[in-house]
Amino acid sequence: MSVSALPFEGASFLRQRAVGRVSFAAAALDGRTRPMRIEESGSMRIRLTKGEGPGLDAVLVNTAGGIACGDRFAVDIEACAGASVSVATPAAEKVYRSDGSVSQFSVGLRVGAGARLDWLPQETILFDRARLDRRLEAVVADGARLTLLEAVVFGREARAEVIADGLFIDRWRIRRGSRLVYADALRLDGPIADLLRKPSVGNGARAFATLIHVAPDAEARLEAAREQLTSGNGCDAAASAWNGLLAVRFCAVSIKALRAAICPFLVAFRGEPLPRVWLS
Repeated sequence: MSVSALPFEGASFLRQRAVGRVSFAAAALDGRTRPMRIEESGSMRIRLTKGEGPGLDAVLVNTAGGIACGDRFAVDIEACAGASVSVATPAAEKVYRSDGSVSQFSVGLRVGAGARLDWLPQETILFDRARLDRRLEAVVADGARLTLLEAVVFGREARAEVIADGLFIDRWRIRRGSRLVYADALRLDGPIADLLRKPSVGNGARAFATLIHVAPDAEARLEAAREQLTSGNGCDAAASAWNGLLAVRFCAVSIKALRAAICPFLVAFRGEPLPRVWLS
């Protein structure tokens, strides 16, 4: 059979995309937080580090090495009543160029009565022409504590990359019990670099982060949080509180400036060292 006569000539083949899911639950037993359920599939994994305290430190790993066009990932984390769980990632998550397909990343968090959950992944870096739809939904019981931080960087700074075209959708929903207490949505579509130059959008910044803290004393911590923020040196930051939550926004010209503002704030605000994987 000649090459021109091969049966697959001219056929269009779909790329094999990465699909991954993690479902993890932890509970308080005998004064310590212990894993109760771990479900993994595809390229998503969760690893538990050895800590000395009563809480449980978890590391979320994407063995696919990043997110590409059409990949789909889902993460479900539950801190049952009285548990204390911290979740981080070992490195920045990279979202590569897409030929049109939109990648999806969904996060579901549940925090039981008297429990604490810290969601602290390292930054997400979008390459030029990346396309990502990200969703985060959290349900927090009365008296529980949730701290979550998400950072996003548009373009690889070392390569002076400009996002000439791309798509970034980011939707957050947080409920205390059955009541919606926080909703946020962002959509950047098209020439993202041009959009971020607008004063009403990014004012030239390329690295952003949002921290949300939901706790019984969240609003009472506003003034202390503002004192812990350092604006300038390439990063502006501001905090506000309402509805039983505290929100902090960071807006920086570079990932270096963003981290220089976020890291000391996290240490002071949480009263704990940064997740160990942040320092590796």
